[in-house]
Amino acid sequence: MKRGRLGPPVGAVTPPRPAGLRKRWLAAGVLAVLVALVAGVSLGPVSLPPGSVAIELLNLLPGVGLDSGLTEREIAIVTELRLPRAVLGLLVGGLLALAGGAYQGVFRNPLADPYLLGVAAGAGLAVTVVLTLGVGAGGALSGLPATIPLAAFVGSLGAVAMTYLLGSAGGRSRSPATLILAGVAVSAFLSAGQTYLLQRHAESIQQVYSWLLGRLATAGWQDVRLVLPYFLVTSLVILLHRRELDVLSVGDDEAASLGLHPQRSRYLLIAAASLGTAAAVSASGLIGFVGIIVPHTVRMLAGASYRVILPLSLLFGGAFLALTDVVARTAAAPQEIPIGVVTALLGGPFFVVVLRSVRRVLT
Repeated sequence: MKRGRLGPPVGAVTPPRPAGLRKRWLAAGVLAVLVALVAGVSLGPVSLPPGSVAIELLNLLPGVGLDSGLTEREIAIVTELRLPRAVLGLLVGGLLALAGGAYQGVFRNPLADPYLLGVAAGAGLAVTVVLTLGVGAGGALSGLPATIPLAAFVGSLGAVAMTYLLGSAGGRSRSPATLILAGVAVSAFLSAGQTYLLQRHAESIQQVYSWLLGRLATAGWQDVRLVLPYFLVTSLVILLHRRELDVLSVGDDEAASLGLHPQRSRYLLIAAASLGTAAAVSASGLIGFVGIIVPHTVRMLAGASYRVILPLSLLFGGAFLALTDVVARTAAAPQEIPIGVVTALLGGPFFVVVLRSVRRVLT
C-alpha cells in the first residue's frame, strides 16, 4: 500500500483519537482562578491595588517576603476578611459546577443540575431543619459546625433519590425532560416543607432567609476549613471516575460489555456529587444555575468529553462564582446583592438558550 510522506498509508482509515484535556485550556482555567482570586481580594468597599494584592498573596508562600506597599490595616483586610471569602467562592463554585457536570453525565441529561434536580432543595431543607431547631432550642449554630454539612448530605441524597424514582415512573419510555419535571416537583414539595418550618419558627426567619438567598460572607477561615475536606473528597472521586462517564454515555449494555459496572459507577458518582452539593449549600446557601452555565460553556468551547468538562468545570466554576461575588458586592455598594440573585439573573437566560439547543434531545 502506498504510504504518504507525512502520515499513514494512503487510503488507510485512522482511528479518531479520544479527546483529551489540552494544556492551553488547563492553563486558561488556572489563570481564571488566579484572576478571580486577585479580583475578589482587591475589589470591595475599600479598593486595593491589584498589583499590591498579588504581591501580598505571594507573601503567604513560604520563603517569600516582598514589600507590597500595603499598610497593616490593608494587609489585615486582605488576609482576614477578603481572602477567606474569595477562597470560599472558589471552593463552592467549583463544587457546584463539578456536581452539575457529573449529574449531566450520570443521567445522560444535558439539563441536569443540583438546583433543577431538587438536590439543592433537599440540602436546603435539611440545613433549615438544623438552623430552626438549633435557634429554637437556644443552641448556638456555631457549636454545630459538622452537623450542617452532614445533614445537608442526607437531605441531598434523599432528594436525588426521590427525583430519580419519580422520573423513572414512566419506565424506559420516559424522556430526559421527565427527570427535570420530577426535579421541579420534588423541589416544590421540599420548599413547602421549608416554608412550614419557617412559619413554625418565626424567630429564625431572618437568619434562614438571608442564607437561602445565597451568601459567601464569612467571619474568617472557619467556613473554608469546613468545606475543604468535602471539596477534596468530591473532586478526587469524580475526577478519578470521569472516564467512566464517557463510557456510560453510550448506554449501560455497551458499558457493561466494556467491563464497567454501570449501576455501581452511577451510585458512586451520585453520592460524590451530592456530597459536594451538600457542602456547597451548607456554606453558601442556595446558589442556582452554576451547574448549568459552567459545564455547558466548557462543553461548547473545549469539547464534549467528560475528561475535559469535569476538570475545567472545577476551575472555571470556582472562578465564575468568585467573580460573581465581586459583582454582588460592588454593583449596589454599599449594599450587597445576594449572590443567588446574581446567578439567577445570569442563569435564567442561559437556561433558555441551552433549552433551545437541546430541545431535540428532550423530545
